[in-house]
Amino acid sequence: MTLVAEAVGGWISGSLALLADAGHMLVDAGALMFAWLGAYFARRPADALRSFGYARLEVLVGYTNALTQMLLVAWIIYEAVGRFLQPAPILSGMMLAVAMAGLLVNVFVLRVLGGHDHDDLNSAAARLHVIGDLLGSIGAVAAAVLVGQFDWLWADPAISILVSLLILNSAWRLLRRSAHILLEGVPEGIEGDVVKSRLEGDIDGVREIHHVHVWQLSGGQRVATLHARLEDGMPPDAAIARIQAGLRSHFRITHATVQIDTEHCDQAGCNAGPAARLK
Repeated sequence: MTLVAEAVGGWISGSLALLADAGHMLVDAGALMFAWLGAYFARRPADALRSFGYARLEVLVGYTNALTQMLLVAWIIYEAVGRFLQPAPILSGMMLAVAMAGLLVNVFVLRVLGGHDHDDLNSAAARLHVIGDLLGSIGAVAAAVLVGQFDWLWADPAISILVSLLILNSAWRLLRRSAHILLEGVPEGIEGDVVKSRLEGDIDGVREIHHVHVWQLSGGQRVATLHARLEDGMPPDAAIARIQAGLRSHFRITHATVQIDTEHCDQAGCNAGPAARLK
């Protein structure tokens, strides 16, 4: 309701700041909705065409949402530049009333979220979105006061650009994170050399770990493949079980494919040989 009120109020009053704040709320609401939809569909089981299931769908949704946010920012800045060049009259009284209503709603929502467990990542993400909306509402209130008291029409597009920068900041972070996952980048806090040295140092019977690849299907599902050379007499099944335990306990990697090499593995031929999958 607040989003609709700000959009309608911004259109009637001629305030770009209100429209920008409404757009910010729309983007945040869409981000939360699409994140929920992505998480929901990600629970669908794997099939013959998608052996990993739909876990990466939420990442694809996040990437698309980030690009949409950037298009919104481009529109706000374009409109703001036009307002600087040709100032338009603004109904500051209506603008202030609507902005104040949005501000009060965001304060209330923030207080409600503040009572949740801080370790709840979903609540933490929602709280960040609401803080962004709150800052946008404060900016709209400030613009309404400046326009009403001093007739500074330039304050409306100026505040709109500041709100658009808030949107751009969150969009850029979301775009970088989702693009990193889609490019199968190494998860944050993990290095291939560290995985290698940790497993070689902690697991008896493992002579060498090499050809390590670590990536993630979604924000919290990590996957790895690696090759291992064993000490003479070390049972492969026991080595695989220990590697599995080490990956889970030290790096939170729950799905890995381990290839046991009986001889030194030449990088060009590392795809050959027996393999075992850990689940």
